[in-house]
Amino acid sequence: MLAPPKMSSALLFSLGTYLLPKAMASEASQLTCGEMKALYKNEECCGSPSKEVGFQIVPDPKVRLSGTNPCAGMKPNFPNMDCFKDGVAAAAEQSGADVTAGYMGALDTNVTPITTPYYQTALCPVNVHWHLGAEHRSAGEYDETGVSPEHAGEPADVNPNAGRRLAEKEIRYGYACKKYDAKQAMFTTQYDWKHCENMHVGETYEVHWPHSAAGACGTPNQYQTPFYDGVFCGLTLDAFKNLTAQQIASAVGVQGQVFTIVNDESYYYPDLARGMIVDSDNGMGIDVAVYTGSTTGTSRNNQVCSQYTPITWQVDRKCHLISASSFDKMCADMKQMRDDMSDDLHPHGARELVLTNLTANNQKDLDR
Repeated sequence: MLAPPKMSSALLFSLGTYLLPKAMASEASQLTCGEMKALYKNEECCGSPSKEVGFQIVPDPKVRLSGTNPCAGMKPNFPNMDCFKDGVAAAAEQSGADVTAGYMGALDTNVTPITTPYYQTALCPVNVHWHLGAEHRSAGEYDETGVSPEHAGEPADVNPNAGRRLAEKEIRYGYACKKYDAKQAMFTTQYDWKHCENMHVGETYEVHWPHSAAGACGTPNQYQTPFYDGVFCGLTLDAFKNLTAQQIASAVGVQGQVFTIVNDESYYYPDLARGMIVDSDNGMGIDVAVYTGSTTGTSRNNQVCSQYTPITWQVDRKCHLISASSFDKMCADMKQMRDDMSDDLHPHGARELVLTNLTANNQKDLDR
């Protein structure tokens, strides 16, 4: 495959995608005439006006459809709480958990998670974001034996060799997959990122797609940052407080899928912002664990717990390869949303694995 020209500020994807970045984005992501000229030259278009090339140019007007955002500021303030009181669990079920097949938490709950794909329900995705390393654990797929360019698969708080990138960004690294191979160029050839920030080929990332039945589904305001605004968009605080635990778990869910990034367009997927990849031919989104838990992030651990619980989690137990361009395309799409999603263009830190006695005892397999 002919490598695309290395441009300083254009977003390049093979497999038919070449996007102009959002006009409101930083100068570093603006397309220039010089870069268009370089692409024209590299694709050998001169004298061949009918030749087809593997790129598209998508309009990015400075004036676009605008409007008010009814979801802005809808996040309710539920501060973190102590996980235990007098040695007994005081918090409801937490995430991310061990999702290894056969694993079961020890926290008793009478809440039932959503066991069908979210698209078969009233829920829609309201955000996409990702964590450096996996917050969940799936034995043999993403766990303490994983490998990566700098972190050797160990969560950062127990890995004395955690790399320089963590120190720079002060974010916690979760579990790594086992797919990284330093002898293969697709794991070591760096990618010229245009829209995502602080991303690295060869690393493992866990992508989350929060879903909600109270989201602005089917409207320009569907995707929101922070994701809480999207989750609670159609709910007042008083209305939310009157919901039962089961009603919450039936109306709010998250999809989780774990990837190792490669610089190889054979693993390109064009629409990563829209939800978990479900592809039986490639075993993606097929072996899925379902349970109820909480929101995650590094402001929580096994001493400090989230009060945003219980919500349904549907997590792919397998790790998958995906191209860097797939992620960069997703970030470009995020920049096109009406709400400002710039705070989610970089990897977030990974919460430490939840203890068994803080994990719900209702893990199931997704029904298809």
